[in-house]
Amino acid sequence: AGVVNGGSTSLTVALVAVFLVVVIGVTIGALAGYYGGWIDTLLMRFTEVFQVLPALLFAMVIVALFEPSTRTVAIAIGLASWPGTARLTRAEFLRLKNLEFVKAARAVGASDFRIIWRVIFPNALPPLIVSITLIMGAAILFESGLAFLGLGDPNAQSWGQMIGLNRQTFLNGWWTVTFPGLAIFSTVLSFSLIGDGLQDAFNPKLRGR
Repeated sequence: AGVVNGGSTSLTVALVAVFLVVVIGVTIGALAGYYGGWIDTLLMRFTEVFQVLPALLFAMVIVALFEPSTRTVAIAIGLASWPGTARLTRAEFLRLKNLEFVKAARAVGASDFRIIWRVIFPNALPPLIVSITLIMGAAILFESGLAFLGLGDPNAQSWGQMIGLNRQTFLNGWWTVTFPGLAIFSTVLSFSLIGDGLQDAFNPKLRGR
């Protein structure tokens, strides 16, 4: 029961964190890639500020500054993890924005908003979906690490918290650490395999291997 309850917390935190990653990363990457010029430069310099910060240390500082709660941990992980998504989105927009179907949308007078979100973004989704599955696994590891260090929600049981609280009694109750550890391993591995499968499905060259 503990592993199931812990899984609920870990997955909830990961889902909220990934949602923040997508909202922040996709928005910044889309605007930078579409407009280019000084907007691209400004947004990428802003992204680099977050990218050079050690992600775990940055998340630890955020959690330490505010009340350790499930919401705070999810926000901290999201704020520490979005730069990669921003760069991937930017790269896709740079690749797509000068293709014929985008030029056709401009020719008929489509607004920038419509071109970004209705024309280019749907065509940029495949690599982003693959990336999101991998980020989901990374977010679970992230949450487990923070909980293990005692920076998770003390009122919410999670896999990392279970390992952290029971590590001193491992020899007398090995299952209290082993089962949460196996749950983390199997869940992260599952998301990684899903990501690999989606990459093969979206990439015709890989499908033909």
